Amino acid sequence: MKLSILGFCFLLVTAQYSSAQQTTKNPSAAEQEVIKLSKQKWVWMSEKNTDTLALLFHPKSMFIHMGGTWGKEQEINVIKSGGIWYKQAEVYTVSVNIIGNTAILLNDIDLVAVVGGNEVVNPFMVTEVYINEKGKWTMGSLTFSKLIRPVKMTNDNK
Repeated sequence: MKLSILGFCFLLVTAQYSSAQQTTKNPSAAEQEVIKLSKQKWVWMSEKNTDTLALLFHPKSMFIHMGGTWGKEQEINVIKSGGIWYKQAEVYTVSVNIIGNTAILLNDIDLVAVVGGNEVVNPFMVTEVYINEKGKWTMGSLTFSKLIRPVKMTNDNK
């Protein structure tokens, strides 16, 4: 019985890892553009570049965190005030699918963040939804889903 439970746990962890390792193979120009934009977004967030982020975030965008859900204005204010400092995102895998004018991007990351003055490191699958309107990509949603895998990041990466 114990062996069956251990085997099941191993299967769950293995399934989590294998699903997170998928990447977009031979990305199109549009997929490359979204991947590049997502990568730049992590830099802007770590630098608290709220003016640029305000241009990236769609007016109706939504942000889903472990501690709450809110819109563009509150996300910008949280970043500007330091309520959440997205200090560093170590991105392990990226995949993107474009459906019509919508891009759905997944990032498997370890996120170093300062929340309420405390530094924390969490493994997340981050879902980013981008909308292309008149040739320009804007972010419609950003969702942090905490993973059950251990943090991969070492102190050398921080």
